[in-house]
Amino acid sequence: MSDLKKKFEAASQSVKKLDEDPGNDVKLQLYALYKQGSEGDVQGKRPGFTDMIGRAKYDAWAKAKGLSKDDAMKKYIDLVNSLGA
Repeated sequence: MSDLKKKFEAASQSVKKLDEDPGNDVKLQLYALYKQGSEGDVQGKRPGFTDMIGRAKYDAWAKAKGLSKDDAMKKYIDLVNSLGA
């Protein structure tokens, strides 16, 4: 496992231990960067208007489209570190 991947996994564990809720906007950023870093570009259909949470997650992930997995992992790690995790 690469050093970046190890840091990425460590960041994903430490973010679960945050003392304060970072808010929905930051959570969506974290979600999008995590998905982009682990799976790549968003796939599948956008959820319907009745699934507001799923739609927000899809849209956040879609904004990261084209970002390489390595760059997404780096941004995720930086964001987690900025939250004090």
